Parts: sequence; C-alpha cells; structure tokens
Amino acid sequence: MNNYLEEQKPTPIPFVEIRNVYKAFPTQPNAQSVPAVQDVSLLIPHQEEGDFVAFLGPSGCGKSTLLQMISGLLPPDKGEVYALGKEVAGPDAQSVTVQQAYTCFPWLSVLGNVEFGLKVHGASGVERRKTATEYLQKVGLGDRLDANPRQLSGGMQQRVAIARTLAMRLPIVLMDEPFGALDAQTRADMQEMLLSLWQAENNLVVFVTHDISEALLLANRIIVFSSRPARIVYDMQVPFERPRPQSLLYDSQFLKLSQVLVGLLKHSEAAFTNSTAKSGN
Repeated sequence: MNNYLEEQKPTPIPFVEIRNVYKAFPTQPNAQSVPAVQDVSLLIPHQEEGDFVAFLGPSGCGKSTLLQMISGLLPPDKGEVYALGKEVAGPDAQSVTVQQAYTCFPWLSVLGNVEFGLKVHGASGVERRKTATEYLQKVGLGDRLDANPRQLSGGMQQRVAIARTLAMRLPIVLMDEPFGALDAQTRADMQEMLLSLWQAENNLVVFVTHDISEALLLANRIIVFSSRPARIVYDMQVPFERPRPQSLLYDSQFLKLSQVLVGLLKHSEAAFTNSTAKSGN
C-alpha cells in the first residue's frame, strides 16, 4: 500500500521550463534581425531546498536576453517559457530580478527602497516596515535604515537592491551579473552574503555571470552558453559541498574544473569566429 501511494505521488512542477526558445533583434532600424538566443531548451526541476543555477557564457552572448524571457520582460519570438507550470506571457508574479546596475530609488530612504516592492504587492504599512527592516538587517544594513542611497557605497547600494528583492519572498530570483561592477573584496563579501541568504530562503536563484570562478563558487548547476547566439554547450553539476569558503578558489579540483570551463568557452568562441568568417560577415 505504501509503495502504491509513493508511486502515485504527483511529480513536482518545475521551477522553470524553457522549450525551444528563439529570440532575435535588428542591428539597426529596418535591418534584418540577428539571433541572440537560438533553440534553447532547459528544465530546472523543483527542489524543496531550492536551487542555485548559474548561466555562464561570454559577455554579450545572450544570457541576459534569456533571463529577461524567464522574467517576462521579453517575449520569445519562438518557443515557450514556463515558471512554476504557467506559461510566461508578460512580467511574471513568480519571479523578481536583481540587475547589475545599482537600482536604488534616490528619492527614497534605504528603508523606503526595500518597502517599495512590498507596497506594490499590497502589504500593510506595519508589515512592510517589519519585513524591510528584517531583510536590511540580514544584508548588514540594519543601522542605515534612514540613510539616503547617495550616502552609500556601490556595494551597499547593491545590498539594498538584494534586500528589496528577497523581501518580496518570491520563489524565483533572477540575478543579472549583480556583482560585476564591484571591486574584488566587496564582490567576495557579497558572494558569501548571497549564499547565506539563499540557503535560508529555499528558493531558486538563476545567476548570470561570465566569471568562471564565481559560477563554481556559488552554483549547484552551471549551464554553459556559446557565443551569440546563445546555445547550451554544457550542463554541469557542481560537485563541491556547502558551505564553500573563498579558499575553495585554490583547491586542485576547483582549478581543474575551471580549466574545463575555460576550454568550453574558448571552443565556443572559436566556433563562432569561424562560422562568422565563412559567412562573410
């Protein structure tokens, strides 16, 4: 009887499912469109403990375009995108995005910035303040609630953006190279902070980066994309246990996997260069 019930247990709905997605953009008005994402299919299953997936590829390859299609900010020209079983046909209520650029509203205080998204979603004033304060404490800004964003460093402003995003407690968090503009030490601090927050939230993080070490340090799974147009060239499960300290960067297995990924990116870049040369472009 127990075995029968286990067999009948419904399959969890995937966090994200992408089916044969294609997207192109014109290079100039009235010009022929150039593909940015080509025939990408991807399944990110649901897991109770959440998941952390990195999109790794060269700058400008189309990773961010794919992320925007998951969020619903861009429609695919062909194919479908599903978030928690529902087709994405516009800005999706299941996901929220952290951009690379610092996105604080300069006319609001630090606390007001984090409360903003909660207000849009209908939270009461008391609930907004309590939740916003909680998440600002989590990102180490509990003592800067009344500060103006202009008074904060770049790293602190990005902490505000992350607090604002996570405070909405949505199941899918999309991050588009959020630490790309930070110095090395601040970036390392932010990576550790993000991992700590993610492990407490049990949600899905899809993290776009072109930094191999960052992908290996943060992610459970790395999806490697070719040069534009983005195609999936490799799908890697990261073998390292958590927690992952910064010292892991010098581990021999970490370095070997880094070289594997370097080779994949170089190969895809060379293939793109050769195909472009043959086409006469």
